Amino acid sequence: LQNDETWLKMSIQCSDWQILNECKDMTFKTFTAWCNSHLRKAGTQIENIEEDFRNGLKLMLLLEVISGERLPKPDKGKMRFHKIANVNKALDFICSKGVKLVSIGAEEIVDGNVKMTLGMIWTIILRFAIQDISVEETSAKEGLLLWCQRKTAPYRNVNVQNFHISWKDGLALCALIHRHRPDLIDYSKLRKDDPIGNLNTAFEVAEKFLDIPKMLDAEDIVNTPKPDEKAIMTYVSCFYHAFAGAEQAETAANRICKVLAVNQENEKLMEEYEKLASELLEWIRRTIPWLENRAAEQTMRAMQQKLEDFRDYRRIHKPPRVQEKCQLEINFNTLQTKLRLSNRPAFMPSEGKMVSDIANAWKGLEQVEKGYEEWLLTEIRRLERLDHLAEKFKQKCAMHESWTGGKEDLLSQKDYESASLMEIRALMRKHEAFESDLAAHQDRVEQIAAIAQELNELDYHDAATVNARCQGICDQWDNLGTLTQKRRDSLERVEKLWETIDQLYLEFAKRAAPFNNWMDGAMEDLQDMFIVHSIEEIQSLITAHDQFKATLPEADKERMATMGIHNEILKIAQTYGIKLSGINPYTTLSPQDISTKWDTVKHLVPLRDQMLQEEVARQQANERLRRQFAAQANIIGPWIQTKMEEISHVSVDIAGSLEEQMNSLKQYEQNIINYKSNIDKLEGDHQLSQESLIFDNKHTNYTMEHVRVGWEQLLTTIARTINEVENQILTRDAKGISQEQLNEFRASFNHFDRKRNGMMDPDDFRACLISMGYDLGEVEFARIMTLVDPNNTGVVTFQAFIDFMTRETAETDTAEQVMASFKILASDKNYITVDELRRELPPEQAEYCISRMTRFVGSDCPSGALDYISFSSALYGESDL
Repeated sequence: LQNDETWLKMSIQCSDWQILNECKDMTFKTFTAWCNSHLRKAGTQIENIEEDFRNGLKLMLLLEVISGERLPKPDKGKMRFHKIANVNKALDFICSKGVKLVSIGAEEIVDGNVKMTLGMIWTIILRFAIQDISVEETSAKEGLLLWCQRKTAPYRNVNVQNFHISWKDGLALCALIHRHRPDLIDYSKLRKDDPIGNLNTAFEVAEKFLDIPKMLDAEDIVNTPKPDEKAIMTYVSCFYHAFAGAEQAETAANRICKVLAVNQENEKLMEEYEKLASELLEWIRRTIPWLENRAAEQTMRAMQQKLEDFRDYRRIHKPPRVQEKCQLEINFNTLQTKLRLSNRPAFMPSEGKMVSDIANAWKGLEQVEKGYEEWLLTEIRRLERLDHLAEKFKQKCAMHESWTGGKEDLLSQKDYESASLMEIRALMRKHEAFESDLAAHQDRVEQIAAIAQELNELDYHDAATVNARCQGICDQWDNLGTLTQKRRDSLERVEKLWETIDQLYLEFAKRAAPFNNWMDGAMEDLQDMFIVHSIEEIQSLITAHDQFKATLPEADKERMATMGIHNEILKIAQTYGIKLSGINPYTTLSPQDISTKWDTVKHLVPLRDQMLQEEVARQQANERLRRQFAAQANIIGPWIQTKMEEISHVSVDIAGSLEEQMNSLKQYEQNIINYKSNIDKLEGDHQLSQESLIFDNKHTNYTMEHVRVGWEQLLTTIARTINEVENQILTRDAKGISQEQLNEFRASFNHFDRKRNGMMDPDDFRACLISMGYDLGEVEFARIMTLVDPNNTGVVTFQAFIDFMTRETAETDTAEQVMASFKILASDKNYITVDELRRELPPEQAEYCISRMTRFVGSDCPSGALDYISFSSALYGESDL
């Protein structure tokens, strides 16, 4: 406006005023039409701008209409001084509005001075029609030009650069109308080579539909090399005021759409959080009973299948859930950041679905999970031991039952009643040999009973069969003892009747029986099954076997001695011509039996050597698996710890921008992802170890469980750290803070982060604030703590610190701003209608409002009126979720 006043002063002082010389008719016509567009509201008009303002009456009336204010009462007289007084009242009013009138006096107006009259009207137009037009802090003229440029920018053949030749072809005026009322003009049918038609179209449409009178002639504009700038500005300003209401409504609608979009996005994020949290908690709820089930299987195969199912759970089913849990925490933090930045209340999930609830549920899952794996391994060891004992029990029972076969019938015989003296004595010696054999078998019976008892204690699935067989053997053993004692009593009773006994047969029987029992025990030991878990244990068995082999020469001597007795019998029989019956009356063992069993023992010794060496090889392979696993675990474990520390350092390092920190963290994340193959390989070695029944490893302190937990913590830490930096970037950009400010905040935070854990305790936080110039009392500090630590955790995170430091400077929308925007759309009513919402807002946003607004309660409102005030308040209130 100041520039326009300067122009006016220079123009009026110039003796050859351009308006009068070049564009007088256009200016007269435009100013006259502009004045009449306002005077008609008072029921009058002017015919001649040079004459009709000379008495000051219509001039005062014009100012009252355009200002909406009352001027002093005009003088009624028709004398010259009356007219001057009225014009002075009008000029005084113009001056009261902050306009400086340069070289314009009442006398010139009363005398009909054309230059002064037109200058005064232009001053009025500048003050009341153009001065208030300001776009982005520009002057009135520049503001009006910028508004025209923005509105016509999308239109072809339109390039508004000034208020003269840019409007000659009429397309700019048509574009302004089409931009705001596309229903009034079909712009696609306009031609640049038809300026007269274009201008007349614009004039006619503006007058008929926009209540803008025709102030210009198309021919004057087209035929003038440079149309009058003031005339064009005056006419174009009418379009600005005609569409100002639409501009205001558009701005209000845009604000509302922006606020609604924020709420809709936040509600969507809340729903996604609730859904993901429900699914994760439901999965945990379903999984825990499976892990708590300690119902043992009866076979090793079934238990190994359980172990394989658990491995699948750890490798396949659980990792995606770990990612879901991490993503859930990230989504929660991002949502809270967005809510804070948009001036919304914090999101409070449904009961039982807080991040802490999910963390507690997850902790419970991992506790049960650890107990389940320990139980599986314990059960597998138990079943392995049971299978070994059951097989050993069957073997010993078979040998014992083989030995006892027919013994009860033998002891029940009464052959001594009809035997000769020699036969009686033979029977007596035979019975003594049997008693010796019976005593030797006592140890095996006790072993059978001990194995049966251990199978019962270990809850063997077929304990009933074992107990029945053991009880049968014990009952039979007791019966054998009873029958043996009864037969001995009978033989002793008749022993005095018999005197002859073949001592050599007896001696053979006595020596052969223990030796035979020793060979039975040796064969049993040489074929005995064994189970070991280390090289030391197998070496112990090898040592015991070597000790046994060392006894073989002495045993061979015993065999030779026993066979010598038999040879002596043959020698005596040959010497004295005794016809032998071919059998030893005192034992069923023959020299051939002794020789056969001895050959069997010698054959079993190298076989036992081979079995032991094969087991040595297996244990050596197991040791290699242990060392192989340990070699990797001793690298991976420290690597994970190192990466955790490096990530912690990156998160507190203030060197570089947040984007550089983000790039560094992304590189760490990629390195971690690339390292996954090492974890998988370690899992493979761990599986091989378990399949080989290796349950301990003295070469490393890292178990697979340690590595798994560390790996999951590393994945969670890098994802959470990246999310924290993303939130810092989001906060920085939304709050409009610079990287230097953010670095200053980080430096202050790091200085008072005494424990270097990314958190400050309240005392350190207070010291930090004081160091930054805050004057804190107890009440004020308590208020600040409720902002930075709303959950009363006792610590202040960096994100909470940043939020606090930037909270006061944030430019956020408010409920009052949204209410004001709705009030504009509702034409200043306290309610809004469905039709107004659908007319002013995009369909999706309009339906969103309609579905959530409550009915307006009032006596003077139409049916279906909606309450936008309570709706605006609810947008910034508690969430329904």
